[in-house]
Amino acid sequence: MDAPIDDDLCPRIRRSEQALMAHHEAVLRAYGLTMTQYLVLLTLAREGGLSGAQLARACGVTQQSMSSVLANMETKGLIGRETSPVHAKVQIAGLTEEGQALLDRAYQEVIILERALSDAFTPSEHAMLCELLERATTVLVQQTRRAADG
Repeated sequence: MDAPIDDDLCPRIRRSEQALMAHHEAVLRAYGLTMTQYLVLLTLAREGGLSGAQLARACGVTQQSMSSVLANMETKGLIGRETSPVHAKVQIAGLTEEGQALLDRAYQEVIILERALSDAFTPSEHAMLCELLERATTVLVQQTRRAADG
């Protein structure tokens, strides 16, 4: 073993991810949303109408999982789906007024953590942390591809 476990990056990244998810899940539960549903609402608000496959990639879930999430969200009236004008078999999801209103309310609570995290760093530290996290994500994605290709 080259370094003590306390110096390993992967466990630290994992602990941070777990703490972030636990916070978001606790906040979003009050709005009847899962993290994936929240990400769908947020992505649609930012990007506009998207297919299930596009949303699955954006939210980091399988297409099968996203299909179930979208069906549930449509039943709740949070999204609407229409046939794509380009591909007859593709459904394009979009926010409903109810979905946008719920996102607006939930976002007001989610942003509290974002602000607290930002306040914990100087502007230059914040910029550096963002850069370092992006670099770490790139390495993680590359290593995952190598492992999968195996």
